[in-house]
Amino acid sequence: MATPLTAPTTDPGCRVLGLRERKKQRTRDALVDAAHRLFLTQGYGRTTVDEIAASVDVSQRTFFRYFANKEEVALAVMSDAEDYFIDCLRRRPADENPLQAMRAAITEAWLELGQDDQSGPAGVTAALELFELLETTPTLLAAHLRRTTEQEGVVAGVLAEREGLDAAVDLRPRLLAAVFGAVVRLSHLSWTSDTAAHAAGPDGMIALIERHFDQLGPALAGSWR
Repeated sequence: MATPLTAPTTDPGCRVLGLRERKKQRTRDALVDAAHRLFLTQGYGRTTVDEIAASVDVSQRTFFRYFANKEEVALAVMSDAEDYFIDCLRRRPADENPLQAMRAAITEAWLELGQDDQSGPAGVTAALELFELLETTPTLLAAHLRRTTEQEGVVAGVLAEREGLDAAVDLRPRLLAAVFGAVVRLSHLSWTSDTAAHAAGPDGMIALIERHFDQLGPALAGSWR
């Protein structure tokens, strides 16, 4: 089952993959799919690398060709989604201001990934369910937050390049990237407790993200009274 986070015959840069690359992509997707199914049904702590590999009928050695550890395969769907968002952000029109570009990119990413959503563990809906797993698994949460910090640096670099700024001197790109990351994480947390948004799946997440961004300006500059 192919993950929806990248097309099965192209990479994020839209390069057509060869036969060998497609085979490797299918193996990676199958490992991610099996890992998520096991994590969601029996828990992260109870799942072993051997079980994940056996579910795909490959060796442990093959598993480690694709992932450094169990933690990395658990975060693969969200990591791929974050990378896809970065790709969308780089393609946004130059006349959009930084916040407009990021809002449009995150919505575009969720819509594109949601179009290919599946009922299986590699789908976007299952990725949303993994947010709940993250919040109850300290090792995964710590790893996710580390990657989020790294992604903020990448986003800041993209914003600085778009605006012709030096991110090492101008604080705005890094500050806006950090605020953006906080808004998205709050949206994820809200999704886990919002029954209506939860039931709506990816569309519910997009609505929550838009709602949180609508409140960003008033929260930062408006009167709260």
